[in-house]
Amino acid sequence: MDVDQPTGHEIHIPPKPREALEDRKLLDRPSRHELLQSESWRVLRITSEFVTGFDHLAEVYPAVSIFGSARTQLANDYYNAAVKTAELIGKAGFAVITGGGPGIMEAANKGARQAKALSIGCNIELPFEQHVNEYVDKAMTFRYFFVRKTMFIKYSEAFIAFPGGFGTLDELMGALTLIQTKKITNFPVILYGTEYWGGLLDWLRKSVLAANNITKEDVDSLHLVDDPVRVRDIVCAFHDQALVTNADEDESRPPLHVTRED
Repeated sequence: MDVDQPTGHEIHIPPKPREALEDRKLLDRPSRHELLQSESWRVLRITSEFVTGFDHLAEVYPAVSIFGSARTQLANDYYNAAVKTAELIGKAGFAVITGGGPGIMEAANKGARQAKALSIGCNIELPFEQHVNEYVDKAMTFRYFFVRKTMFIKYSEAFIAFPGGFGTLDELMGALTLIQTKKITNFPVILYGTEYWGGLLDWLRKSVLAANNITKEDVDSLHLVDDPVRVRDIVCAFHDQALVTNADEDESRPPLHVTRED
């Protein structure tokens, strides 16, 4: 499942037919024969994947997860911003965790490498080929999205979301739900790019908050930022405060609030 990747070496994952993906096998409705023959063994495989992930990331601390589109090109401004953000975070003493693929993930791993920080890639099996980018130092490939998402949550002190699609939104909303329901200790969720994410916050305020489906605190807890230095400062302030208080949001540590930076 996992590979410690030497510098400059790419790991190519061959394309797999959709029916061969473990996530699909798990989530498709099985026949009774399939249920009796395979589901119990699949639970053991899932357990093994959790154990292996925990084992390989156990010493990773502190760390920050950076998400964004795999389709972002090298010349894109957000690519360069992700490189700079990860570099600053790496120089501040944090490991950088990404999905291990191209685009924003590659940019973040590149920035971590430039800072000589630990650069981690948690890849996922997909129907199409997705190689681990060349800037990853420690690479793992997961069969199951929910196992991979657990690793992002468990070993990160902040989530930074650059412009992305469904995958980025999935990680973003998953983290916000866990924070809102207090299933995890509160940590910063940072949205990079006012132009890209501003409409989402407007919709949350005008529609979701107005319908009383979330609270003002839920919306205000999101950090909307356009400067890599500001991202670094938010992450470091939270980490320093956590070290001093050693408490979660139900005790003495107030959440950090940053809204738009126009």
